[in-house]
Amino acid sequence: MQFNDLSPKRQKTLFYFLSILRIGIGWHLLYEGLLKLFDPEWTALAYLNSAYGPLSGFFHALAANPDMLQWINILNMAGLVAIGLFLFAGFLTRFAQMGAIVLLSLYYISHPPIFTDPGFFREGSYLIMSKDLLEIIALLVLMFFNTGKFLGIDGLIASWRKQDMHQLDHGQPDPAEIKADIAGIRRRELLKHLATLPFMGGVFYGAIKKSALDSAEEQYLVDSASGATASFVRSIQSGGDRFTLESLKGQKFDEVKNISGPLPTGKIGNLESARLILGGNLISGYVHSRDLIYVSSLVRNYHQKDRVFRTLMLAEQSGVNTILSNPVVMPIMKEYWNEGYGKIQFISDMAGLDYSNGIKPMPFDDYYALVRNAIEDGANAAYIQGETADYYIENNLIDKLVKVMDLVRSYKIPVGIGAHKIETIKRCVELGLETDFWMKTLHTHNYWSAQHPTWHDNMYCYKPEETIAFMESLPQPWIAFKILAAGALKPEEAFQYAFRSGADFICVGMYDFQIVDDTNIAFNSLNTLTDRSRPWC
Repeated sequence: MQFNDLSPKRQKTLFYFLSILRIGIGWHLLYEGLLKLFDPEWTALAYLNSAYGPLSGFFHALAANPDMLQWINILNMAGLVAIGLFLFAGFLTRFAQMGAIVLLSLYYISHPPIFTDPGFFREGSYLIMSKDLLEIIALLVLMFFNTGKFLGIDGLIASWRKQDMHQLDHGQPDPAEIKADIAGIRRRELLKHLATLPFMGGVFYGAIKKSALDSAEEQYLVDSASGATASFVRSIQSGGDRFTLESLKGQKFDEVKNISGPLPTGKIGNLESARLILGGNLISGYVHSRDLIYVSSLVRNYHQKDRVFRTLMLAEQSGVNTILSNPVVMPIMKEYWNEGYGKIQFISDMAGLDYSNGIKPMPFDDYYALVRNAIEDGANAAYIQGETADYYIENNLIDKLVKVMDLVRSYKIPVGIGAHKIETIKRCVELGLETDFWMKTLHTHNYWSAQHPTWHDNMYCYKPEETIAFMESLPQPWIAFKILAAGALKPEEAFQYAFRSGADFICVGMYDFQIVDDTNIAFNSLNTLTDRSRPWC
């Protein structure tokens, strides 16, 4: 059956559904454009650098040219907003659809999901097919139907032109006819063709709301995850000029002359690491700030690429040979390794939760791919991130947790389990899960905000004594983290407490200016330790 064979009623119904499809695509593109427009730090740099496939060299060259990158940023934002607006409103619809096809095609070929996983930047992509390709196909279909004239400003313009032609062909009509016919038609046409515009406010509201949430500590005065993934990639990949970066290569830092002595090391599976591990939260952008609303912007502005590389190099020269962080830092880690700045080892946390609307697990295929990509990019060990393990255990998602661990184990690197709650560790032991190491929070409650009756980004180890007692029975290495309670405790007290309580390694977030002091504190704590009961593992 051809379109013309359909009854007028069915044709009208079909056009309504096709118009909804056009509006939906417009909604998506407009929303993405507004998010970028409302974010003064957004840049396409990380996205272009992550491109792969036959045209990856072209996209990398664009990223390497600052002037070209600036234009790409502007054109990308303007294109998304303009095309989204035009599709939504049905204005210049055919041109908007062609523009959308071109833009989406560029997105698709930059990260083609052809017999490979498209990686962190390209969610919604599954073996050739992706959301970009689906929208391209939908737009190609829409090219055969002028939905803008059916429901949109294009239709309103066509209606007015038709009315003008009517007046031109028939001379001067009777004033009563104009009032009864033309005015009435215009009111009906306005209502019909501008019907989508009120809904456009929802897109703007959603984008503004999302942008307001980009700094979580300012919104809720709690953990400032603050869009950390995007913030990290934007800030460190866009900062640090090449001259400064090149000057770092081979540099020996005077500060390391003040190191008291070599840090003792231990084994985590087949990985030998100093007992002080550099925590990556301050580098990746995941920072706890309690009520300090400026912290997220401080981290983004402080950690330019040259500062990150300096931090990593200084850690290595101080004897801290391992960093533990989120896979989001892998693009920078790969550049650090490949460009010859250093060889620091990387333990990847495997965070698999989605915090965009409450707390829920991210799609498992996406989680699985994220873990695999981190390992293939160079991670030396990996562990189920603490909050993720807590969630998976509490919700009895054991089979998925095991599947991720088996993936890590298949790459012949150590695999671990992390937890904020000691009940999670106990349940894992009860289930007989095989792990090469444990990650468990540990800190005292000897600071004022720990006494607050409501959790307010103020406590990470809820039962320290129970944690110490149970971890003592485990034969695997234990990396203690959050030992400073996110800056509430002094390192002199916290390091000694963690090692005395049985931790084999401590993971501590450190800025470059803290590394030498913290290394000496760890060295002195280990060398003066006399009352540890748990054997070193």
